[in-house]
Amino acid sequence: MTSFADEAVIAFDNLTDRASNLVNPSIRLGVTGLARAGKTVFISSLIHNLLHGGRLPLFEPLQSGRISATRLEPQPDDAVPRFQYEDHIRALVKDRIWPDSTRAISELRLTIAYESASGWNRLFSPGRLAVDIVDYPGEWLLDLPLLAQDYRDFSAATVGLARTGIRAELSREWLERTATVDIDAPADETLARELAERFTAYLRACKADERSLSTLPPGRFLMPGDLDGSPALTFAPLPDLPDTRAPKGSLRAMMERRYEAYKSVVVKPFFREHFARLDRQIVLVDALQAINRGPEAVQDLERALTDVLACFRAGSNSFLTALVRRRIDRVLVAATKADHLHHESHDRLEAITRRLVDRATTRIGMTGAGIEVMAIASVRATREATVKQNGDELPVVVGTPMAGETVGKERFDGNRKTAIFPGDLPADPERFFRSVDDASHGAYLPELNIVRFRPPHIEQTGGGITLSVPHIRLDRALQFLLGDKLA
Repeated sequence: MTSFADEAVIAFDNLTDRASNLVNPSIRLGVTGLARAGKTVFISSLIHNLLHGGRLPLFEPLQSGRISATRLEPQPDDAVPRFQYEDHIRALVKDRIWPDSTRAISELRLTIAYESASGWNRLFSPGRLAVDIVDYPGEWLLDLPLLAQDYRDFSAATVGLARTGIRAELSREWLERTATVDIDAPADETLARELAERFTAYLRACKADERSLSTLPPGRFLMPGDLDGSPALTFAPLPDLPDTRAPKGSLRAMMERRYEAYKSVVVKPFFREHFARLDRQIVLVDALQAINRGPEAVQDLERALTDVLACFRAGSNSFLTALVRRRIDRVLVAATKADHLHHESHDRLEAITRRLVDRATTRIGMTGAGIEVMAIASVRATREATVKQNGDELPVVVGTPMAGETVGKERFDGNRKTAIFPGDLPADPERFFRSVDDASHGAYLPELNIVRFRPPHIEQTGGGITLSVPHIRLDRALQFLLGDKLA
C-alpha cells in the first residue's frame, strides 16, 4: 500500500512521537464509523462522562478511584481542526438534537491524571496520560485499499459491484451513459465531468437511508470539501477496460491520471499523517440499520468491514518495532444504538456483529487477535418498560421520536413520548446469516421497528451542575481501549 519513501516518512513521524512520549506519555485513539454510526456522539459522550464523573462502573481506573482529574488541553497538531466538543455537547444536552455528522478529520486531547495500581510503576510513571482522540469519516478509511489498486483494478471492482443486486438499478443511468463512450477518444473535460457527476449520484443513492449500503469508495466524492470541482475528483470508473496502455491524450488516460492524483493528493496524506500514527481504534457500525434494510445491506456491511479491517496494521507492539512502525494493537468494533432494542436483544445484536467481524477476519486472513466486539449506546435515548397486548407482556422501549418519525399511521412531532416494541433478533446468529445468505429463497429475517429518538432530557443537580450523559456499555469500551494504559 505504501512505498519505501512513505515508510521512511512514517518511521520518522513515529520516532518523533515516541521521543515526545518519554516526557509526555500519550496514546492516539482513532474513532471512525460507517455512515450514520454516531462518531460525533460517541466522542462527545466519552468526554462528557470522563469530565463529569459519569457512571462508568466497568472502567476500573475510575471505579477504583485512581483517576484524580480529567481535563481538556490544546491538541498537539495545530494544522488539524479541533473537535468542537462544546458545540456538540450543547446540541445534545441543551437543544436535545443530534450533532452534525463527521465531514472531515478533527482532533481533541484529553489528559487523565491517575495513580498507577502498581507500586513499582508509581516510581517511574508520571501519572499522566494524554489521549489524543482522532475523529475521521469511515469513508476515508474505505479509501485506503485504493492504494493497492491501479485504475484498471479499481474500475473492474467498482463496476462489477455496481452490476449486482439493488446496485444494478441505482447505477443504471451512469453505466448506460458510460457504455456509449469511446474511452480511447480524445479527452473531453465536459464528458469527464458528466461521468463523474453520474457516478457520484450513484454513490449517493447507495448511501441514502432507504438503502444504507456501506461500501462506497472513493469517499471524497460524497464529502468533497475544498476539493470540490478539482480534477482529482473529476473522474469515474470505466467498464471492461482492455489490458493495454491507454493512448496518450485519451479519455482513458485522463481518468487514469486523475485516479492516481486522487490517491496522491487525498489518500496517501491521510494514511501517512494520521492513520499510520494511531495506537488504538474503535470502528462504529450501525448494524441495526443494515439489518432493517435487508440482506443486501447486511452483506454490504460485511464487505465494508472486511475492507476496513484489512487496512489496520493490527498486532502487538514490541519496543523496537513500535519505534519505526506503529501497530494498532486493539481494535473495537461497536454496534451502536443498542438503546433502540430491549436489553434482551443486546447480546443478540453483539453476537450478529461478532459473526460479521469473524467472517470478515477469516476472509482477509486475520486471526482476530486484539479485536473486540460489543453492542453500545453512546447516548441512551430510551428507557425500558413492558406493555400488555392481547394478554401477553411485550418488552418495549420508551422515548421521544424525532419530529417526522412515523409508527404505523402515527406521525410524531418531536415532543411526545411513546412506547415501541422494536422486535426481536434471532437468538442464534447462524440462523440470521443463513437467512441473509438464502434471502432470495424467502428465508427468515427479523422484522424490526427501528425509530429515531431525540436525545434524552439530562437532569441537573440543585447547584445547576449537569449530570453525565446516560449510555450503555461506554465503560466497557473505555476499559478495553484505555484500561491497560492506566494500570
